[in-house]
Parts: sequence; C-alpha cells; structure tokens
Amino acid sequence: MRKMGYLISINCVKLLITALLYTCVCSSSVEQKIYVELNQTVPCVRLLNATHQIGCQSSMSGDTGVLHVLETESDLDWILSSGPHPPYMVILETAFFNRSVMMRMKNSSRVSGVAVIISKTGLAHDFSPHTTCPNQNTGVYSERYGSDLANCNVTVWNPLGNGLSYEDFPFPVFALKDENQTQVIRKCYEDHNQRVNGSAPQYPLCAMQLFSHMHAATDTVTCMRRTDLQNRFGINPEVLCDPLSDFNVWTSSRALNISSKGHAVNESVVIAATQLDGRSFFWEQAPTAEGTVSGIITLLAAVHALYPVTQEAPPPRNIFFTFFQGEAFDYIGSSKMVYDMEKNDFVIDLNNVHSMLEIGQVGLRSGRSLWMHSDPVSRKNDDVNAEVLEMMDRMRSAAAGLNVSVAHPSFTQALPPSSLQRFLRAGLIPGLVLADHQTSFNNRYYESMYDDAENLQVTYPPGLSPDEQLVYETDAAKSLAEVATLVARSLYLQAGGENSSLSNITADPKIVAQLLYSFVIQKNNSWLRSLLPPEVTKKGVNSLLSSGPPQFYIGLGPRVHGPVHSVTRFVQYILANLTGTVTNLTENQCQNPSELSSENKDLFSYFWVSGPVSVNSSSEPLCVRASVRLSEAVSPAFELLEYGSRDYSTWTESRWKSIRARIFLVASRELEMLTLGVGVAVLLLSLLATYFISSKAELLFSSAHDTPTTAY
Repeated sequence: MRKMGYLISINCVKLLITALLYTCVCSSSVEQKIYVELNQTVPCVRLLNATHQIGCQSSMSGDTGVLHVLETESDLDWILSSGPHPPYMVILETAFFNRSVMMRMKNSSRVSGVAVIISKTGLAHDFSPHTTCPNQNTGVYSERYGSDLANCNVTVWNPLGNGLSYEDFPFPVFALKDENQTQVIRKCYEDHNQRVNGSAPQYPLCAMQLFSHMHAATDTVTCMRRTDLQNRFGINPEVLCDPLSDFNVWTSSRALNISSKGHAVNESVVIAATQLDGRSFFWEQAPTAEGTVSGIITLLAAVHALYPVTQEAPPPRNIFFTFFQGEAFDYIGSSKMVYDMEKNDFVIDLNNVHSMLEIGQVGLRSGRSLWMHSDPVSRKNDDVNAEVLEMMDRMRSAAAGLNVSVAHPSFTQALPPSSLQRFLRAGLIPGLVLADHQTSFNNRYYESMYDDAENLQVTYPPGLSPDEQLVYETDAAKSLAEVATLVARSLYLQAGGENSSLSNITADPKIVAQLLYSFVIQKNNSWLRSLLPPEVTKKGVNSLLSSGPPQFYIGLGPRVHGPVHSVTRFVQYILANLTGTVTNLTENQCQNPSELSSENKDLFSYFWVSGPVSVNSSSEPLCVRASVRLSEAVSPAFELLEYGSRDYSTWTESRWKSIRARIFLVASRELEMLTLGVGVAVLLLSLLATYFISSKAELLFSSAHDTPTTAY
C-alpha cells in the first residue's frame, strides 16, 4: 500500500513538472498574443550631476495606463480632470510636445507616462529643450571673473530654451520613431478608446506599458557613493551610474612626439577647435546639425585644405586641431585637456599655446556675415587685446575674395558657450569664437531632435540616387566650403604663414558635400566605408554603420560599451585619411608598427582602412600613416573623486535593466476582480480536493487484488 502511494506521488510530481515545462514553452506564445511589442522607441533616461537628477523613469515593474491621444486642448482636460479611466498613457502629437503641456502632466497624478510621436507635422516654429544659458555654471564667467557677464546677464544665448531637458519627470517618456508602429497605436486607440459623441469609451480599452526604471537617484554624489559602497562590501556589487565619457580627437600640422609630456621646447601652437557632441530630450537622439555638425565639417574641410600647404611651406607655428567630446555637458573634453596640460600630462602645456580659434555654429549664416566673438575680460590685458585685434585683422584679410564677410560684436559682449572658456579659466589666452550669430543663436532647434538636415537647409534635387546625393554640392555644402576656406586661411596666417600662399588654400566643396551627406543624411555610404577599417564595414558585424545619420550624444564611451563612440571613430578615421600618407605596409605591419625600425609610433598612428571601391566593386585595404590621436574625454572630477565639484563637469548616466514598450487590451476593474475571485476559488477547491484525496488515499487507491498478509 505504501508502495502504491509512493508511485502515485511520483506520477503527480512528473505530471506537475510536465505542466510547468509546457507552461514555460507556451508562455512566450501566449505573451505574444496578449502584447504588441513596440521596438522602434527611444526613452528619456535619467542623468545626474553634483546637485540634481534630471530625465525620466518608470517604476520597477513598468508603468501602465489607458491610451489617450492628445490632439486638442479638450483632450488635455479629459486626461487631467474629467476622463473616467486614469491613469492615462498620453500619446503626444508633435505640436503638443512643449513645456506648458509637459509640466501640467508632470504635476498631475492622472498621467502614468508619455509617448511622443516624432514627426515634422505640426512642428512648432522653434523648440529647444535646453536652458537659456547653456553651461552657465562651468564656463569662465563667475563671481571671480567677469561677474557682470555671468549667467548670461548681458546676452541670453538661447532665448528659445524651455529647460525641458533639465526637468525631472516621475513617469516614463518615450519617443515613437516608427510610422508603422505609430499607426498600430492609433488604430488600437480609435477602435477601443476614442470618445463617441463625448461619452466615455467602454471596456476593453487599449493600454500601454512602458519600462524604463533607473537605478540611480538623487545626484552624482549619492550615486557614486552607493556604487563605491556596493563595490566594497556588496556580495553582488552593482554599478548604479557611469560618468559620461569618450575621447577627444586631435592632430597637428607638425607631428608631436607623444612619448614626451609637458612643455614642448621651441613649440608655439595655434589651437583650432570645435565640439563633437550634442544632446536632446531623448537618449542618443542628437542629430545636432547646426549645433555641432556645421563646426565639425568646417574644421575637417579646413584641415584638408591646409595640409598640403603646411607641408610644402610650413608656417613658424604649429597648428593643433582638436575636436572636443562632451562639451554639451559642461565642457568635459576641453576640461580634461586643460587639466592634463596643467599637470604636464599632455604633449604640450598651456605655455605652448599662442592663441585659439574655435568654430561654433556656422551653418545658418544670415546673408554673408560671420561673427568673431572674443572675451572682454582677458582683453583688458594689453598683450592679449593686441593679439586678438591682430587675429581679427588676419581673418578679415583671409575673407578677401570670398563670399563671406566677418565682423565682431560689441566689445562688452561675453563669449558664447565655447571650449575657449575652459582655457581662459586656466590663463589669459588670446582667442576668437567664429559663429553665425551676433548675439543669441540663429538655431531655432538648439539641442533638440529637430536640429537635423532640414534645419541646416540641406536639400537635394528629386530623383538623385544615394551615390549621386553623396557628391552633390548643395547650397549648404558650398556655404560651409566658403567658411572652411576662411578658417584655413586665417589659421595659416595666425601660424605665421605668408599671404602669398593663401591662394593655394581652398576647401574642396566635394569633400564638404561628402562630409555633409555622411553626417546629416546617411553614414552608411561608399565614401565613408572606404575610410573605415574592413571589420567595421562588413555587413552584420556591428551597428557602427547602421542606416541614417550618426547621433552625437557622448554616451558612456569605452569604459562601459567597449568601442570608441561612432562619431569619434568617424572623425578619427576621416582626419587620418584626409591628412595621412598611404604606406605599403601589410596588415600585420600596420597593426604592429613598433616592430619596424623604419616607422615611428611616437610621432604617428597607423590605420588599416578598407580603401576605395574599384570598378569591379571590390576594395583593396591599405595602411595610412597619420599624426591623428585620441585623448581621454572624461571629467577630472572623477579622477579627483570630487563628485560634488563645482569646477568640473559631474554628469553621470543612470544604469537600467530594461527599456521597452508594449500595448495590450485591458479589461474593466470589475472583470479583473471577478477573474481573480474565480481563480482564488478554483485554487481553494483544488487544495481541498488534494487534501481529501491525500487523506483517503488508502481507500481510494486500494486494489481489490490486494490480500491481507497472514502472520503465523
């Protein structure tokens, strides 16, 4: 009898295991029937600095709400007050994505999340989610330096800024990028949630669930302290946030020896700089065409125009070209370079710096004018003022014969947000910032997802193939080529070059056209592929050459993600190909040049690139030798462990486990409670039945053939 009961128990266990396995196998298919996953979405994530947290997040289990499309003001009243099915998940048309609407929803308990439809339909005339005074706390102007100019007291650089990117939202906010998925959402809403004659819709209703729970909270100081404690004492240590970081890219007209640090003897350097990054409200959505790309393209084209002349008729001073990463977040890249120069941990120091020319936003020239901005405080020094005036005269001279004119704003006007400000914090350095605005920015979409090719006025004639668009010289390309020629000639004169060589310095509009297409239209093109390593250009290897333009958000760099940021890699390899020399080294020699006595790794870097495509559609890889380098772009605050620093950037990005979105149909509360009640009742009946069967097992499962054992 005991054996029979034992066998029955074993069979029950087997049955239970089989049921569990079947449930696991079928659960995914059941989930697919219940939920529609939305894959083409982009979240707003949490960022932190020394004093605040900004961005968005969901609860740990995700936030859920009934869908409602916000199309009119009456829709907003329905969501915030009269609608009978809160909380709502608001689908926001582009026209309603503004500070007023977002702040009303932030202050309401009836909103569980927001999904913004990315579309140009209904786009406002201007939209900048940045502040009115970018990087105001880490620039040069403060109580100790030009106090009357601090906090944009004289010039408000971004008057259209609504500060939305710097708010802290207690619910998730996603961007919907895919038109097909947007239509699926609209269909679900129209079929189940749309009001009929003003009356409330009936269940079942279409609902959305957003997952974007952030691990970090409060500020960088708190987050880094908790991370340090977990790493020190935790059984399973977990990183809660990471510093924003990547690399600066730099080169020079005369190669600098990287094996020697600190002051470079007999070396006077003119710095030519621009920034590499930008941002918007949504994570990694930063096309920043006017804000950043116009400066990158101008400086790259200027380097290309200058390189042959500086080799044939080298000017007395070295020209140091640098592309700073992380400038949108309190000057991360320039702060790090200046910091390294100050502690003699860079190839030059601040005493080697003769002067500096920075390229700002130059893509939206009004008429023909560009503006030379300078710092009125440092110009109170006679030597600095004299050099700045000479720089302006040289730039006017360089503009002769070009379709561009230069002017300077009022002497009392402060510098716009620029990397030059970080150099001025370290010393009195003569410098100019070249920009297309006299006072406030011309850019109506500064640091937003709408600062794209259209904002930069990049258009192509209809009917052109991608390869034809790649080399087509748009009006924007011609304009930037003029600016690049001006910059190149000005730098040559500033470095001590002769006027007689200026006619040989002209930016190539075709190169500008290729750069423009690669950075604002399509990075996966034949020209850019030819400049990159073969392993990058292979299909399916990685997403470095995915469709569309690159995004310019700095991210977390190699400390977390491994490879160098895509934009940094692009600029590094473009710069190497534009200024380098093709060698006859093999792939192995190119990757290990220190093994060759004829090559000098202290002066040059070596790049194994795909090479141009031949007539038979194949490319022959080759080795390029160039003096192009990377240097760390991470805030000194994290090296000094000063997470609450007021002198350096302290921006970190929170970590998360899951970012996803889905829609489904939700039943009424009454039906849900009824289903729960029935489920509980079935469970209790099952337990009672199990108890009854177990207690009567001997009776229920005894065999008529069993005979009692007789003992003698």
